Amino acid sequence: MSVGLLALLDDVAAIAKVAATQLDDVAAQAVKAGAKAAGVVIDDAAVTPRYMIGFAAVREIPIVRKIAIGSLKNKLLILLPAALALSYFLPSAITPLLMLGGAYLTYEGAEKVLEALLPHQAHTHEAAIGSIAIDPQTLEDQKVASAIKTDFILSAEIMAIALATLPQANLAMQAAVLGVVGVGITALVYGAVALIVKADDIGLVLAANRSASVLGALSRSIGRGLVRGMPSFLAALSIVGTAAMIWVGGGIVIHGMETFGLTAIGHAVHGAAHSVAQAIAFAQPVVEWIVGAFGAGLFGLALGALLIPVASYVIAPVWSLLKAPLRSRRQS
Repeated sequence: MSVGLLALLDDVAAIAKVAATQLDDVAAQAVKAGAKAAGVVIDDAAVTPRYMIGFAAVREIPIVRKIAIGSLKNKLLILLPAALALSYFLPSAITPLLMLGGAYLTYEGAEKVLEALLPHQAHTHEAAIGSIAIDPQTLEDQKVASAIKTDFILSAEIMAIALATLPQANLAMQAAVLGVVGVGITALVYGAVALIVKADDIGLVLAANRSASVLGALSRSIGRGLVRGMPSFLAALSIVGTAAMIWVGGGIVIHGMETFGLTAIGHAVHGAAHSVAQAIAFAQPVVEWIVGAFGAGLFGLALGALLIPVASYVIAPVWSLLKAPLRSRRQS
């Protein structure tokens, strides 16, 4: 019996080693996939804080929590199974769907630009598509829903990039890696967002430090800097977030067009970025990225501007017609 027990323990140890190796593989693949998607992750973190602007401090963390939960549901309950199913059964559909998402990002970004430059026209457009809030709770619900929709598009891009790093992996490995990437990136992004939106409150705590030590003086100085600087920082981050939506969306659409052989715009953007970078030899990679992002942003802004009247005069009326029977059923 002792020999049998030892054999059983050996088997358990062997299984544990295999499991540990597989976990290490999942972790390594998840880190690799997350690194590939780092650009979109940064854009996601830059976009979200702008949805917090205008709300009372006590509502900031609850709103972040709602968006984070919605993001996690997007990734794990919708995007993960959808990505695996599409990659297995219909891989040709992934690029068009990502392009639709990219177009939506350019539309939403262009809408924010319109709101900043021509508030009256933006108000008319919002009335046409029925997105004007009538009370604070409705406004919060609309902001959360809008943030979750934007996160859905960015999350789809993140999951697609992550999946592309696993061409030879089996289905179980792909599912495990996408799950780890989804949870890890959600925690990273919304942890960072929570810190950003509560930085002024942290500043108040630090500024209230009454210690006469050097560390106390440093704490008060940092706290005052945070309190004074965060409104401007959040306003700047809102602009960066809007720009990120436009250039990421434009970049997704351009890349999709290149996949279908429509390479003229992509070649023009890449060519301009390469030419400018060659002229500034000491910072070529950075300059090439900036010019490329600027070119994608210009295209994205133009596309988003074209989609605003389409949303007002085509999509919104059709959506109203589709919703009318549902409303009639509810009332009856």
